[in-house]
Amino acid sequence: MTDQKPDLKTLIRRLEQRQKRRQAANALAAGTVVLALAVLAAPLLDKEEPAALVSASPLPAPAVAPEAFADARVEGKAAIVYDLTTGEVLFEKNSRSQLPLASLTKLLTVYAAAGALTERSTVTITESALRSDGESGFSAGETFAFGDLARLALVSSSNDATAAIAETAAIARATSGKSMLAGAAAAAGLSQTYALNGTGLDESASVSGGYGSAQDVAKLAGALLEKAPDIARATIEPSYSIRSNEGILHTLPNTNPDVIRVPGILLSKTGFTDLAGGNLAVVYDAGIGHPVAIVVLGSSREGRFTDVRNLLARTSDYFAGLPEAR
Repeated sequence: MTDQKPDLKTLIRRLEQRQKRRQAANALAAGTVVLALAVLAAPLLDKEEPAALVSASPLPAPAVAPEAFADARVEGKAAIVYDLTTGEVLFEKNSRSQLPLASLTKLLTVYAAAGALTERSTVTITESALRSDGESGFSAGETFAFGDLARLALVSSSNDATAAIAETAAIARATSGKSMLAGAAAAAGLSQTYALNGTGLDESASVSGGYGSAQDVAKLAGALLEKAPDIARATIEPSYSIRSNEGILHTLPNTNPDVIRVPGILLSKTGFTDLAGGNLAVVYDAGIGHPVAIVVLGSSREGRFTDVRNLLARTSDYFAGLPEAR
């Protein structure tokens, strides 16, 4: 007796039946596993610690963080290392104390003017602007593009250039210089900052031209970098040259000789008066697009540079020790 081979339809029907039996068996096995897991997990879910079951523990603080600034010493009365990306204060010394700002006030003036003028707006050097202390080589009646003059004003800390900018911006705003600066401070969220003039020069032997805290200055530096990055970027040049609309060339050196020594520096501004002592603010990139502000207030003329170098080195150590995940 010979075996009769099944036809094609029979073969297909048998294969379909086998497939259905296999799927049913798999489903039963999977259901059994799920049920077993549910039974095992039930006691755990009854505990009053659900957060531990559904969320990962936060990353531990890097070991280097407390060590990087543990024995940091600064000569200045106040200082801060402020992460502009995260808003973290990495180091501080009296960072909320309101102190004379000296020429750090110029950061506020340029920030305010950048909201009232365009890069090509004309600024005239007036007789009143030239009465400010210091000599930058300008002549009454010379005119400049705002962007050019603002760059030179910050690089060289020129008082007459800044005074001219403040006058022009206040006229554009149809307000007084003090009101314009107060509005700019409020817009930038600077609760401890106010200015009596645009340059930061002392008003008298007991009254400064501008006051603020180290934390406010750090925030202001970050705000200026966002609002007028091209102007802020000029502050890292060892010197800067501009030409007036009348064709006169002006070249002035940077008041911070350390700008060429700081890798990744984004902004620099010095300040010094009898009331303020030595002030210095810098912003540098601690990583790709990770700006950190370092501000020292109330140091000495040379001590401000030493203080910032010290904090820069410790900040670099701090970020070098952070896990890549952070």
